[in-house]
Amino acid sequence: MKAELKKIIRNEGLTYHIETYGCQMNAHESEKIAGVLETLGYLPSESKDKADFLIYNTCCVREHAEARLSGNIGALKDHKAGKEHGVIAVCGCMMQQDGAAEKLMRRFPFVDMVFGTNSIHKLESLLDSVLLGGQRAVCVDEDISIVEDLPVKREGGPAAFVNIIYGCNNFCTYCIVPFVRGRERSRRADDIIDEIKKLCDEGAKEITLLGQNVNSYGNDLDESVTFPNLLRRIDAETGVSRLRFMTSHPKDLTDELIACYGGLKSLCEHIHLPVQSGSDDVLRRMNRRYTRTHYLELVDKLRARVPDVAITTDIIVGFPGETEKDFEETLSLVSEVQFDAAYTFAYSKRRLTKAADMAGQIDKAVKSERLARLNTLVTESMQRHIGEYMGKTVEVLAENISSRESGIVIGRTRTAKTVHFPGDASDMGRLINVRVDEVLAHTLRGVRTEK
Repeated sequence: MKAELKKIIRNEGLTYHIETYGCQMNAHESEKIAGVLETLGYLPSESKDKADFLIYNTCCVREHAEARLSGNIGALKDHKAGKEHGVIAVCGCMMQQDGAAEKLMRRFPFVDMVFGTNSIHKLESLLDSVLLGGQRAVCVDEDISIVEDLPVKREGGPAAFVNIIYGCNNFCTYCIVPFVRGRERSRRADDIIDEIKKLCDEGAKEITLLGQNVNSYGNDLDESVTFPNLLRRIDAETGVSRLRFMTSHPKDLTDELIACYGGLKSLCEHIHLPVQSGSDDVLRRMNRRYTRTHYLELVDKLRARVPDVAITTDIIVGFPGETEKDFEETLSLVSEVQFDAAYTFAYSKRRLTKAADMAGQIDKAVKSERLARLNTLVTESMQRHIGEYMGKTVEVLAENISSRESGIVIGRTRTAKTVHFPGDASDMGRLINVRVDEVLAHTLRGVRTEK
């Protein structure tokens, strides 16, 4: 059966296209899906309309993502017309919710396949059922064991994602992630090291370690290893030029981890540290398990260690019961910390979470007004930080060629600032010194200081 499936795919020259929603974890899982499909013989298609196999990799963290997906899938009723081996699949976090897969299959009878975040390694057998057996396939696997050595189709740039831990044990009251991704499971350190070495051999210069809470890495392993231990091993053993990680939970950010900043050559001077709210009352109802004071102490320690460290964050406004005073405490924290950037959101109910049933749900208009006020303050902070780069020479990793401007390369600094500068394809993957001579709203422009 497997050989017959591969013969069908390769003889027909079938193509695939993946639409990805959500976080970096989802983006990396789409790379794994692409890797499996190309191993079978599928070819990538830039065109969603022309692709034989169309996959939607979903997110359920916010209500907007679910509504957007439903609209997009509804428009696919005629997608398979004229495609002898056309397949439509939906996968990802949204499908891990109880009953979601069956509900979607009933609502959209033209969808052929649904699978969850734990079932990517079963994609070939699911295609067996659809292409050879003529059956619709559903696999939302409850087995959350880690499957190593899945093929990965990365975009080939110098920056790559590497998962180190899956799932989450924190149960923040607004968050559905523990329900759809399960409890924390850490990969073995040796497997992570081996993957990064291979990536470096293939030309990767920057690695971003991924996990819902990377600071919890190793807590579930038999071997005695912590996240700072892992960072030190990667820095010493792999030869990677730049190392980043996300996301980092404030309650688990230790002095040992903070000491890695400035101590490890590869560790970039940037941390994403979600605060979510500046109000202790709101943080308590969110079950974040730290206080405003503790968060500010962490910021002070980070800046004492590396004065120019870039700190980015996530903030939710309109959480149930949030008063105007609570919101003003968030504004004052943003003013005090002066974040380099912030991802800001209006609270939205998520099924299964405690916050969905809390009293004091905030009116949509109030949430929108608070979000606008917060964004104004965040923008001021961002512009102040980015303005400090004027005239400075920064190290930039060249990652892409501009699609809008001829002869312009796009890259990032170690502090995650985007820089545009003159160059060409030969610069890809190089670390280049650039002198900033123009500051725009969200990006920098400059000239290279080397010949």
